[in-house]
Amino acid sequence: MLDPKWVREHPDEVRRAARLKRMDPEAVDRWLAADAEHRRVLTESEGLRARLKEASRKLGAMPPEERAAAAAGLRADKARLKELERVERELEAEARSWALRLPMPPAPEVPEGDDDSDNVELWRRGEPTAFDFEPRDHVALGELHGFLDIPRGVELAGSRNYLLTGDLALLERAVLQAALDHMLERGFEPVSVPTLVKRECLEGTGYFPGGEEQAYAVEKDGLYLVGTAEVPLTSIHAGEVLDAEALPIRRVALSPCYRREAGTYGKDTKGLYRVHQFWKVEQVVIGPADEEWSRREHERMLGHATDFLDRLELPYRVVNVSSGDLGQGQVQKFDVECWMPSRNTWGETHSASRFHDFQARRLGLRYREDGKPVFCHTLNNTVIATPRVLIALLENHQRADGSIALPESLRPWLGGRELLVPPGAATEA
Repeated sequence: MLDPKWVREHPDEVRRAARLKRMDPEAVDRWLAADAEHRRVLTESEGLRARLKEASRKLGAMPPEERAAAAAGLRADKARLKELERVERELEAEARSWALRLPMPPAPEVPEGDDDSDNVELWRRGEPTAFDFEPRDHVALGELHGFLDIPRGVELAGSRNYLLTGDLALLERAVLQAALDHMLERGFEPVSVPTLVKRECLEGTGYFPGGEEQAYAVEKDGLYLVGTAEVPLTSIHAGEVLDAEALPIRRVALSPCYRREAGTYGKDTKGLYRVHQFWKVEQVVIGPADEEWSRREHERMLGHATDFLDRLELPYRVVNVSSGDLGQGQVQKFDVECWMPSRNTWGETHSASRFHDFQARRLGLRYREDGKPVFCHTLNNTVIATPRVLIALLENHQRADGSIALPESLRPWLGGRELLVPPGAATEA
């Protein structure tokens, strides 16, 4: 949500932001109209309320012959006030509904573009893996090892579901635990969060309205399964005014995540790239309303993720996400993409976003500065997500015999093993 006063003064900038993000700029005009009418009715009702208070005070001192007429006038004004209050509530709700659709303007350094094809590479670590044999994709490797079962996953839960068994289940656990420990080393507080949340949390973090089709709803209870731990982590202090000394708050959560992947029918149907249920280690930072601090923290959080990919010994690149690929509330986003041999391209594995006060305004998340409440800035970034990163791990670290070399950083969680060996295989020396 944007500062209403700023929007009134800079409507053209918000319209431009909508165009840059490939959103409908009509929301700006609809909000302006609803806001203006709401403020007009609010002013009228406040004036009438003050006049009623003064008239009621004077009524008792009136002569009896005047009191009846004055009392009748009071009753009429009270009825009018009641109607104004009803209209005011409706207009306030309408204005808020449009305010929730207003886009945060992207930072000047965000490249203009229509979609992810216009993202700009900033830097890369490593190059696409070269093989001196015909490499297998992760599905073939999973079948060779017997530790990936997509057909039975689909049988249990429908399309885009899977089973990880044996060594692959252990590898997933190792990746997640190593990522969590990586963030603990960097001073983040671990939190175990609910993954069923109220609508207010999704609205507060900017996923609703607009993202309802991507969420699994538990309609009987009015709850939703989250697609990222960002939602509960960022919402923890909703409605609170924090002490400035408590900032920044840096937290990390390991959680299951759920996404319907609506609108992706026929896209990425093979393997583990686009699934309904996955695990993620997510970092969230809540800090002061300071743009320079937010920029530095954004780079810092990106570094936590890329440092972990270095530990996994994976080739990757970082891209500056174009305006058309940004979410409604994102000021800037960096995507990290790992090389995935079977796709013969880079595949997104991480997103690092800063929001300024967009989420904080929606959540009512503030801190006290010089005695006044100020909205916080929020940021988030993936530390790691599985099973997508398992594609990169299996495919880039495979050997000719189908065995998988394990990065040194993961070996402590896998009994010190250096290789995952397919059943009955004679491994390379």
